Amino acid sequence: MIVYPAKFDRAKDGITVTFPDIPEAIACGFSEREAMEYAVDAIITVFTEYIKRRQAIPRASKARGKSMRMVVLPALEEAKIRLYEAMRETGVRKADLARRMGWQKSQVDRLLDLRHRSRLDQIEAALAKLHKRLVVNVEDVPRAAA
Repeated sequence: MIVYPAKFDRAKDGITVTFPDIPEAIACGFSEREAMEYAVDAIITVFTEYIKRRQAIPRASKARGKSMRMVVLPALEEAKIRLYEAMRETGVRKADLARRMGWQKSQVDRLLDLRHRSRLDQIEAALAKLHKRLVVNVEDVPRAAA
């Protein structure tokens, strides 16, 4: 699970969300729920740019303080980020993975696009070409967060 601490600052006109580990990501919302939704979107937007620029995805630190909350990325986006990280770790470029998969490079581009609704079986097949596998875990959600 990819989880980042975020600082939720309340003001009379809403909530501003910032991330100590991702300074480029900023979100605002009128309610806690809206701020959280926009926080997830802000992380995805920044990470999309990191992937385009071939930058490393930053590791999350621990939450500190009462105004900090944890922002969890959706499972599909996590799978894509883990594929991207595996490619960086093994030195495999998009063109290399496309050749291994028997795909066009544009198909790999979509697989790494955090906004594209890829299929998990495609991500699993790509990870297998890198000698990796996708592992899924189910956890209870604290009642306050549900």
